[in-house]
Amino acid sequence: MIAAALLIGAGLVLLTAGADRMVLAAARLSRARGLSPVLVGALVVGLGTSVPELLVSAIASVRGDLDLAIGNIVGSNASNVTLVLGSAALVAPLVARSRVLAREGVAMLAALGALTVVLWDLEVSRAEGAGLAAGMVVAAVLLVHWSDGADAPEASEAVTVGRREAVVGGAALLATLAGADVLVRGAERLVEAASLESGFVGLVVVAVGTSLPELATSVAATRRGEAGLVVGNVIGSNLFNSLAVAGVAGLFGPGPVDGEFRVALLWMLAAVAAAAVFVATGRRLVRREAVVLLGLFAGFVVFVA
Repeated sequence: MIAAALLIGAGLVLLTAGADRMVLAAARLSRARGLSPVLVGALVVGLGTSVPELLVSAIASVRGDLDLAIGNIVGSNASNVTLVLGSAALVAPLVARSRVLAREGVAMLAALGALTVVLWDLEVSRAEGAGLAAGMVVAAVLLVHWSDGADAPEASEAVTVGRREAVVGGAALLATLAGADVLVRGAERLVEAASLESGFVGLVVVAVGTSLPELATSVAATRRGEAGLVVGNVIGSNLFNSLAVAGVAGLFGPGPVDGEFRVALLWMLAAVAAAAVFVATGRRLVRREAVVLLGLFAGFVVFVA
């Protein structure tokens, strides 16, 4: 049990530190090349902070533990719209642009719906995995198409930033890969030592751990007054989890999943619906609504336990 806890802790540290620095490098590279803030927030940062979920779920599915992989995805999606958004809104109210809600927000809801349809029969086929992965390609193209243009920086500045951040980003990626492997090994030991279900460990322990990059990024962005980046981060992360991560898991390790995932999926959809109503009604998420979202997160953890 102690060895499992140490492995999980070490894996989370590597994942969080590596992913955070990798996302920063990606964002700087994007801005140096003149990409828009919307694209950086939803595609680069949002999808970048989901790299831990991708790596953990891919490794788990390859090892034949699809429950851990899917639990990580569903739990991370629920955590993003409750723990991440709620924590960020406690720091300062979040304001979302109506255009973002109408386009990127609807795309996220469609991705969550597709994930629910695929998992509802408690089995993921390789064809379904390929379909979800193809959906991510379409979503990425749409995000690029919807992004606004940005002013390009000076060429010399772009080259300098590009070289430095490419090296740092590569090192951060290696740390993230190592952290994902260590975290999965620790989770597997915890399942064996405590006689826990892989689905529960994925839904709570691993999912919350791999959501730490989103949490850290969102809180920091809120403190800097970048509310749009927070919303884009959550939208992009849930898009990537539901389509790319689930697609990779289905491609690498198709098979049946635990029946309890139906309940977890309903909790995930309820949390997303609550967050959508809060943001859509007033175009902002205030502190009292943040408390409700954090309460939903606590309820999710208790219920799936």
